[in-house]
Amino acid sequence: MAAQLELRLPDGSIRQVAPGTTVHEVAASIGAGLAKAAVAGVIDGQTVEVSRPIEVSGPFRILTARDADALDVLRHSAAHLLAMAVLELFPGSDLGFGPATEDGFYYDFKTSRALTEEDLPKVEERMKAIAAEGRAYARVELDRARAKTRLSEVGYHLKVPHVDEIPSDVISFYDSGSFTDMCEGPHVPDTSWLANVKLLSVSGAYWRGDATGEPMQRIRGTAFFDKKALAEYLERIEQAKLRDHRRIGREMDLFSLHAEGPGFPFWHPKGTVLWNELETLLREELRARGYGEVKTPTVLSDELWRTSGHYEHFRDNMYFLEIDERSYAVKPMNCPGCCLIYGSRPHSYKELPLRMAEFGGVHRNELSGVLHGLLRVRAFTQDDAHVYCTEDQLEAEIGDMLDMTRKVYGAVGFPEVLTRLATRPENAMGDAGLWARAEAALAGALDQHGWKDKWVEAPGEGAFYGPKIEVHITDAIGRSWQCGTVQVDFSMPARFGLEYTGADGRKHTPVMIHRAILGSMERFVGILIENFAGRFPLWLAPVQARVLSITDQQGPYAEDAARRLVAAGLRAEADVRGDKIGSKVRDATLERVNYMLVVGAREAEQGLVDVRTRAGDRLGTMDLDAFTTRAREEIAARA
Repeated sequence: MAAQLELRLPDGSIRQVAPGTTVHEVAASIGAGLAKAAVAGVIDGQTVEVSRPIEVSGPFRILTARDADALDVLRHSAAHLLAMAVLELFPGSDLGFGPATEDGFYYDFKTSRALTEEDLPKVEERMKAIAAEGRAYARVELDRARAKTRLSEVGYHLKVPHVDEIPSDVISFYDSGSFTDMCEGPHVPDTSWLANVKLLSVSGAYWRGDATGEPMQRIRGTAFFDKKALAEYLERIEQAKLRDHRRIGREMDLFSLHAEGPGFPFWHPKGTVLWNELETLLREELRARGYGEVKTPTVLSDELWRTSGHYEHFRDNMYFLEIDERSYAVKPMNCPGCCLIYGSRPHSYKELPLRMAEFGGVHRNELSGVLHGLLRVRAFTQDDAHVYCTEDQLEAEIGDMLDMTRKVYGAVGFPEVLTRLATRPENAMGDAGLWARAEAALAGALDQHGWKDKWVEAPGEGAFYGPKIEVHITDAIGRSWQCGTVQVDFSMPARFGLEYTGADGRKHTPVMIHRAILGSMERFVGILIENFAGRFPLWLAPVQARVLSITDQQGPYAEDAARRLVAAGLRAEADVRGDKIGSKVRDATLERVNYMLVVGAREAEQGLVDVRTRAGDRLGTMDLDAFTTRAREEIAARA
């Protein structure tokens, strides 16, 4: 008789089972309710379908709809459901890949004709019909030769070469009715779990994301375990459309995007106001915290990027050019330039920590298909800083950066942030022991500066040169954005031969901390636009007040009032067009002007303004100086 396997359950108890017992059978032995609710199982860290026979001992748990990981299983299964429907409706289609994503799933297809948005309701209707059939997902394991044969037989020709790239000699397929697909899995028990699906869009794509590869079409969708969660998500999608920063940017004349420079935003005067206000906020904090501001060149010899490690690890995302028969690169990051500044003269331990800040413009070679307004660009500016310090100074410096992060995010409307500690990746550069010390310093700073028990680890997601703290914010409609980072780097200072003279008179290598609060300035402005739907707090608003004349006779007074407001430090303008006052108020509201100051004959005669907010509130008639004082106090408070 084969030895029993030992499964350690989440409560610490041990359950012995015979080899070959399925996940579902274990769930049933625990309770009928658990067996019914089981989406998948996790055996020794591997997520598997409930029909999978158990062959190893180790930690064991059942995933139900309440587990976040179960949603990935559901959505990957929904991608297969989508493929079933497309193949039935468009026979002869070839399949790409269909993974779960952060908020849904997609599948890439090569079809006999181009799919359109009008096709989606028909595909979705067929998906729901298949879901109602309750078709089971069954795993089949084949060797490489049989896997290739099966793919060819069903017409998935694009996937045949991929078989040789799979490291395992056992190639898994999942069958559901007449449908089959090569897939690692796992999947939900059957299609009846997929009643709450919604297709969202169809767009162009390329085989495996290669712009030179086979043109494909990508259908995106989402899936949830219950109708309420799906409805709430679809409402967020509608809110996101209303808040789209590209549309609001056009309406408010903030920025523009042009075919002559895809991925390279053009900032208009009003958008530059937003940018400058953010820089002012950051510079106030930098001065208070002892940073010196630097500027480094945009184009530098590729030898620099070989020294830093970026050429080896990041060159596919870089732009290169040749000048006087010498190879150069457009900088994708600011850190190597700061290393050259540090290395330009000797340093003593008494100078450390040495803090350099830079609003540095960088360029990265992003695929055209992923560009998205300000949120995904090829040229952007980082609110960067690089601090050179001793190892003993690490935690205090990181803690100060975390304090600055909390203060800045609170000022711009994100009082609550989430943090992740991203640890050593597979392609890491440098000694594992140094990585461990860097990770310990980051964890220690988090615990000592208000984040104890409030951060999570992200294994293997650090940068190639060091671990990092990631700062995530949540916007007004519940979307999470990763923005700020704090990274500890032992490797780059050593690669550049950076030194300082210690108290012992000997040469030592400093530790380097890379820090960005907002991250990409472009991306953060895009996030701010969508978070506020363009209705910025007064201190950020491109136009803080507009004086509106009721008739032409009040035009001169309106213009004089606007000049007085500008002289007092407000961003103000006058609307003295011949239009009716209702039209002027409507235009100012649509342009999201914070305050509308209406002036008629009485106001002009007595030096008053009738104050209204963009929300439609009437604050009443007041002296212009009184309004100015009120507005300046609101701006100073950064409310």
